[in-house]
Amino acid sequence: VYWATIIATTTLGTTLADFADRSLGIGYIGGTCLLLSLLLVSLLVWHRVVGKVSVHPVTVKAEGFYWVTIMFSQTLGTALGDWTADAQGLGLGYEVAALVFAAGLLVVVGGYLSSRVSHVLLFWAAFVLTRPLGAVVGDFLDKPLAQGGLDLSRAAASLALLAAMALVVVLFQRRGGAGLRQADAAE
Repeated sequence: VYWATIIATTTLGTTLADFADRSLGIGYIGGTCLLLSLLLVSLLVWHRVVGKVSVHPVTVKAEGFYWVTIMFSQTLGTALGDWTADAQGLGLGYEVAALVFAAGLLVVVGGYLSSRVSHVLLFWAAFVLTRPLGAVVGDFLDKPLAQGGLDLSRAAASLALLAAMALVVVLFQRRGGAGLRQADAAE
């Protein structure tokens, strides 16, 4: 059920981002602002009803809020990636947009490891930033050369992303996992 919910919220999130950006006629910036507002409202309502916004443990009472917030986070991330990379938005292109979101994630990791910034806030910031990073890297791999991509097939692009994720997981397990576990224990 968990993985089905992840796939459903991801698919719905991508569809809602495209709907907000294109079908509502409010463009990338309007869609991004609308989706950011919806994400913030979902977090605010979650906090008011449950008393806190925490991702561990997710209680039965908080689970609905969790999945709604996941969906809005993914939707916002998709809209943000499109807005940042596409010529109709900021027009940074796929490579620069990927660097922007990767740098944002490094800032979040730095905040996690060396500051007193709320880990819940950092979690949601990281969650939102991973979506546009994945989207712009995926677009870079499979979009035609004329659009700034590498023109790989969907299968080849998917395999490249899978290999990159596996590499990151292996490196994280070997080098970074202990430091993050120590930071969690100190919290």
